[in-house]
Formats: sequence, C-alpha cells, structure tokens
Amino acid sequence: MRRNRPAAVAAASFLLLAGAAITAAPAAQAGTPGGTHANDRNTDFNGDGYEDVLTGAPGATVGGDRGAGYVTVQYGSPRGITTSSRAVIHQDTAGVPGAAEAGDAFARALASGDLDGDGYDDAIVGIPGEDIGAVADAGGIVILWGSPQGLSGAAAQWLESAAPAAGQNFGTGMAAAHFTGETPGDLLAVLDRDDLELYGFEPAPQPGAARKATGAGERAPLSDTGRSTMAEEGRQAEEGQEIVPKSLTTGDYDDNGYADLVVSGVSAGEEPGHGWSVFFAGQQDGLVYGRDLRGGPVAASGDINADGYDDLVTGEPNSPDEGGEALTGGLIGVYYGGAGTEGPGSPPQWWTQDSAGVPGAAERGDGWGTDLSLGDTDGDGYADLAIGAAGEDIGTIADAGAVWVLRGSGGGLTTAEVEDFNQNTAAVPGTAEKADRFGGQVRLVDPNGDGRFGLLASAPGENTEDGVVWVFPAGSGGVTASGSWTYGGGSLGAPSSDARFGAAIDD
Repeated sequence: MRRNRPAAVAAASFLLLAGAAITAAPAAQAGTPGGTHANDRNTDFNGDGYEDVLTGAPGATVGGDRGAGYVTVQYGSPRGITTSSRAVIHQDTAGVPGAAEAGDAFARALASGDLDGDGYDDAIVGIPGEDIGAVADAGGIVILWGSPQGLSGAAAQWLESAAPAAGQNFGTGMAAAHFTGETPGDLLAVLDRDDLELYGFEPAPQPGAARKATGAGERAPLSDTGRSTMAEEGRQAEEGQEIVPKSLTTGDYDDNGYADLVVSGVSAGEEPGHGWSVFFAGQQDGLVYGRDLRGGPVAASGDINADGYDDLVTGEPNSPDEGGEALTGGLIGVYYGGAGTEGPGSPPQWWTQDSAGVPGAAERGDGWGTDLSLGDTDGDGYADLAIGAAGEDIGTIADAGAVWVLRGSGGGLTTAEVEDFNQNTAAVPGTAEKADRFGGQVRLVDPNGDGRFGLLASAPGENTEDGVVWVFPAGSGGVTASGSWTYGGGSLGAPSSDARFGAAIDD
C-alpha cells in the first residue's frame, strides 16, 4: 500500500515532449533507444551487448507477506543466461517505492524499453494488486533504470493512474517503443482499465539524480483520433464492436520508422469473449487509430517472412463458440505487414491444432495460444513462432501443458520442421503432471548473441504453484530439447514456495 499518494503525473496532451538531448551511450551498449521494429526490443539492462531475461514471481512471499511478489533479472553473456549472474528485486529492495505487502502481485506484468534514452534498457514492473491509500487493488508501476551495473532499486520511478479506483489493477498491460518523433527515448504505454495512458521521460540525469516523467497522455477515452472511443464496460469501435482491452504489443508493420501499437482484448456486449484487437499507427506527430482486427487477447510481433515489415500474430486460447462454450483448442491469427498498408494489412491466416502439419489435435480447453513469442531460432533470417498451450492434456494428465514452434519462411508461417515439446518429451527435464500449465509463458530469446533464439517455457503451476522455467537451446536446426535445463526462484536465491515463478517473462 502507498499510504501517501505522490503527486500524480500531470495530464498533458496525447503527444509528449521530453527533455532536450539524449545522453551519449557507451559504444558497447545493445539497447535501442527509439525502438520501432520488434527485433529492436532488446532487454539489455547493463549495456554489455547481450540480451537479459526478466522473470516475474507475483505469488511469492516476501518478508512474510504472501503474494507480495518479486522480479528476477538474469544477465546474458557468451554462455547465455545462468543462475549466478542475476539479481532479485521487490518492494523491500532499497530504493524501490512502497513496501512488499500481501497480495500486491509485484511483477505480474513486465515490459522493457529505453525510456530515458541513455542507451540502457529499463525494466517496467506492473503491480496490479497494489493498494493506493484505502483504494484496494488500484495498481501501480515501478520503473527500474538500466545502468552499467544492471538493474537495482536506485532512483526507481513510481507511476499510478491519474484517478486510482478500487479494482482498477493499473499495470496489467504495458509496452514501450518509439511511437512518435517527439521523444528521445521510448514512450511507455499503459492500459488503464478502459483507457490508454502514455508517459515520456526526461533524458538520464547525473548519477543519483531523480528522473522525471514529462507527462501522461490524456486519460480521457481515445477519442483524440476522432475514430474511436473507449468506455468503462469495454471499447466501442466505429463498426460497433465493444472490446475489453487486456494486453499491448508493438511493431513497425508499415516500416515507416515509428512503432505501431496494438491493443488486444476480448469482445463485450451481446457476444462476449471473442478475441479482438485495435491497431494504432505510429507517426511523427502521434498515434492514430487505424482499424480493428479479429484476434486476441494475446499478441506478438516479428518479421516472419523477412520482408522488412513486422507481422502480427494473435492468440485466442479461450474464445467461446455459438453456445458460449470454450472454442475447441484455441485459435492463432497471422496478419502480415507491408508497404502502403494500414498496419498489419493482409487478410488473416488462421491456424489451429487441426491445421495440416500441426502436431496434435484441437480439443476443448487446450488453450492453444495461451502465450506467443517470435524470434529467429535457426539463424535463417525468418522469425519463428512459439505457441504455448497451458491447458493441453498429455495423455490423461489434465492441463499439463505443451509448446509448439512453427517456422517462418519467405512464404510466411509454415509447419515445415515444426517442433513440439512437453514435460514427457525425450530429453526434457521433469514429468508432465496435472495443472503444471507448461507453456503458460513462452519467450524466444538470444542471451548469448549468436543470432539464434532459444526458447524459455514456464510452468507457473509446477510443484503446486512454485513455478519453474525451462531453457531450450537453439542450434543450426532451431530449438532442441537436447541440453535443456530448468530453474526456479530457489535456483536464483529467491523465495520459491507458491511463487508462481514464470507467470510473467518479458518479451
């Protein structure tokens, strides 16, 4: 709980003006201030040129407070990630605003970006269960600033809604990228129940000085565009579709040099629960509403066909059928970007477990599309797609979970050389058990910088909610179970009991 609410960041305009100049970054840094394309979204918090891994454990007990939560960072290196080069941060860490309290769910959502333009990526930690004074579950966000030493609590920044309300859960959906030409660093976009807020930050000050947010986008509904509005009960688009937003992703789908924003959620109104997304185009002078897209509430971006334009993939793990029951298996949609398109411009390609060449079969409750991630697993230049299905049954073992990797190609997504993994796959550590929910989070990452993205797959339900992450290496043939290994919170010197470690992994 934050008993004394700090001065809220003043609402400015939808466009934000940051400070004057970008602080020079060291030559070795791999962060990408002004990230636009999906492959710009590095998570290099210490500027050593290697991608780092940010993992949340929102159920963890900290200082005796159950469900307070923590985040871990594992620093990349020529050997990839290890359990030794890491840090554990929570609200009892020196410099982090607030205090660890029961039910805060610190690190239930994660994002990253170079917000102050200093060349070091920053970690954005969502705390949806945070109480603001007497306002329960209003939610908040902590920004951990990158530095040559990596992440710490030093000068951490607190953000909250301009108008906190009970059950608002501010900090459940976040993304950072270079959406406009008006800021030196990345802008932070935050879902605020029924609205979207944007934050910009001054360039990095002298060591030890506090950074300042320069302003927040208007909390009023997104009617600035003249094309759409968002109401408390969901988003009402011009064609009449109400959408309840759940998550954010970014990519440059038209290759114009500015990141685009996709707000993904589910339909409300007379036919609730179906996946829908809203596309906003990044431009020099701001984000502009483009159109609504079928698919969501999960989404990921990357260049599947290597044409220079990011592509959008949506996941719909639990969409209902006409009778209101869960859609059999789950549904993946692929929209390809391109020149002159209004965002991801192609008609969608739809995939299920019953699509030709996909291992397995679509079954009710599989949750195919629980999580998605894109990255080049074999170094051929095409982004491949990892798909989690946390509800997949393995034989008679309910909700054990599984993961698939479909390959990118010049012709788009393909099942050629498709791979699938579960805890009963040969060479994969562990054993499939009921409610493990393996594949609850999937991330394709390249922490050793060899150009091939390995797979992280979490099972937040493993060991009765302790949570475990699997590491699958990548070689010339893509992701492989050979040499895979696991770690949990305890492996990193953090509390492990009921931590739900891996409930969030930053992409």
